[in-house]
Amino acid sequence: MPPRQATARPQGARSGRRQQILAAAAPLFATRGFHGVSVDDLGAATGISGPALYRHFRAKEEILTELLVGVSERLLAGGARRAAEAADPGHALAALVAFHVDFALDEPDVITVQERDLASLPPAARRSVRELQHRYVSVWAGVIGDLTGWEREPAVAAAHAAFGLMNSTPHSARLPRQEMAALLRAMTLAAILAGTSPVPRRVR
Repeated sequence: MPPRQATARPQGARSGRRQQILAAAAPLFATRGFHGVSVDDLGAATGISGPALYRHFRAKEEILTELLVGVSERLLAGGARRAAEAADPGHALAALVAFHVDFALDEPDVITVQERDLASLPPAARRSVRELQHRYVSVWAGVIGDLTGWEREPAVAAAHAAFGLMNSTPHSARLPRQEMAALLRAMTLAAILAGTSPVPRRVR
């Protein structure tokens, strides 16, 4: 009888397992910190042995990398698309706020991991996250500048302030999701637009 040949797992199954591992890693990292979570912990959370994780990720750092680089890529792509598709700067800002509020409510664990464990990324991955974040901020600053007439520096500052408000969800999300989303959208838009007169200018 000829030897039985191993059957390669479908790509979709491998991708699905990777997503399962990432989904389990985010709350574990958020609760215990990256260095407080072992490979065995991640395996237990996904129903596989710790060493079996190495069939999907070469190291625990690779899980953190895919988690944080991946979310930065998604934010940039989604933000750029919404800004480009909007009819005018007002609609663009509303679309950006709604998009980011949904992210902040859906993925508060990732926000916590980003704030606390970015330094645990390998240097190249950390640079990638920073570059993607810079480009995402630029999308927001461009829209804010077009809407308000502000120079770049105040527009960037306003974008960062808006992120601070929206990214408060690990602590502030105490209402039912629909109510919390409406509150965050209204507060963020009001905060950005509150300073439109007089127009902030760069300090000379």
